Parts: sequence; C-alpha cells; structure tokens
Amino acid sequence: MRKIDLKIIKEAVKLLFVDAAENINDDLLESLNKAFNDESSELGKSVLQQIIDNDLLAKEKHVPMCQDTGVSVVFIEMGSEVWFVGDLEEAVNEGVKEAYVNHYLRKSMVKHPFNRVNTNDNTPAILHTKIVPGNKIKISVAPKGAGSENMSLVKMLTPSDGVEGVKNLVLKTIFESGGKPCPPLVVGIGIGGNLEKSALLAKEAVMRDISDESVDPINRGLEKEWLDEINKLGVGPMGFGGTVTALAVKINTYPCHVASLPVAINIQCHAARHKSIVL
Repeated sequence: MRKIDLKIIKEAVKLLFVDAAENINDDLLESLNKAFNDESSELGKSVLQQIIDNDLLAKEKHVPMCQDTGVSVVFIEMGSEVWFVGDLEEAVNEGVKEAYVNHYLRKSMVKHPFNRVNTNDNTPAILHTKIVPGNKIKISVAPKGAGSENMSLVKMLTPSDGVEGVKNLVLKTIFESGGKPCPPLVVGIGIGGNLEKSALLAKEAVMRDISDESVDPINRGLEKEWLDEINKLGVGPMGFGGTVTALAVKINTYPCHVASLPVAINIQCHAARHKSIVL
C-alpha cells in the first residue's frame, strides 16, 4: 500500500487549474492552426486568428485565456493500493480555492441556484472519483465555462430512434446553439447507461485528447462522420459562418436498458481547457 499526503492532492489540483486556465494544450493549438488553414470564410479565418493570438498571449502573460474560468470539474482515478488520511473532497476544494483566489481567476460559483450568492472562491468543485487497479492517482481537471455548458443537454430517446435519431439530435443542438458556445467546438456525446451515466460519459468525452479516437469501431466511425456533418452546418467560428464549426467529436458509449436510448451532449468551447497529472 502507498500512502499519499492530501496536501499533495491539494497542490496538484491548484496547479492544474492555473495551468488549464492559462496554457492551451499543444494538440488543441495545432488543431486550431489546422482549422485556420481549412476555413474557407475570410471572416472565419480572422476569428480563428484572433483566437490563436489570444491563446498565445494568455500563455505568454500568464493570464486566463477566457474571463469565464468556469465550474471546477475534477476527475480522480484512485489506485486500489493507495490510501490517505483525511477528507479528499476537502483537499480538492482547498486546491480550487487557492487556485482561484491566489491567481485571480474569476469566481463563478453561487451558493444556491436561486439566491445566487457567490461563494467567492469558486468552490465547491464537481468531483468524480473512481477506484482503479494500482498504486497511483490520476487527477484531471476542467474549468468548464457556462457558455458552452448551457448549450448541453440530456435526452431520453427510444431505441427506435437509433443512430439517425441521435445524429439528428446532435446536429439540431449544434445548429440551434449558433455562436453561444464559442465555436469551433469539441462535442462530447454520451450514449447509453441511464440519465446520469450518459451525462457523465459526455463530460468524460470532452476531456479526451483532441487527437484521441475511440477504440470502439462503431464510435470511431461515427466520430468522423458526425464531425463532417457538423462542419457542413455553416455555423463557423464564433457563429459568424464558415466551414469549421467543430474541431472534434468524441463519443463514449455504455450498455443500456432494452427500452432506453439515453443521449447526452456536452459542448466544449474552442479553449477546451483540461489538464491531467499522475501522482
């Protein structure tokens, strides 16, 4: 068994959120540069160039890429041979607090959905944990902005809707969202499980690397097909029209009830902020 001090978890969470807010992932920057070359609209190319310039400036100046530094989403995969003393959730929230307060990231969390009083430190985080084999801990974080999150949805389709029904729902959702989620997008799609499982699958999907392809041959084919269909919608960068509406489509699936076809669509903006570390 391996003991891990929760102070290490707290420090890792803090550094990951600062890193995610300020430093664009290399593979995403490469994808944006490719999108610039592929975009046929001059206005779209101009928008993409401004996005790229903004991301590079944020990295150089150590400031957030976007003023909306989001809800603090944290995934932790804990090895079954790891143990620690104390409250993991408390350690995670302390890391979030130190990141947002000490590094001047915008605090967006409110204490209650109706009274809307700000917590002033962006806590509590949305924490997901999983026990996996081994003696390591993997921490993945995502500052998830509201613009893209607000355009996401969960829909309980029926088995008779099939693949076409899911595709039509995805295309309708992206088209009606327009520029609100700040395209070009990463579109995470969770299919199967039940209501809450499909949403979790979709959230996990948007945290996959931009170049990652599904190991499932059905999903892998649909990721390519639906990306092409989305980019034919003409929404374009920031909704100003063009040929690049999405950078990637990521599909995660799970077994489901014979009478159900749960579908969740989690939309991610062009910043697609997420970082991971293995301890």
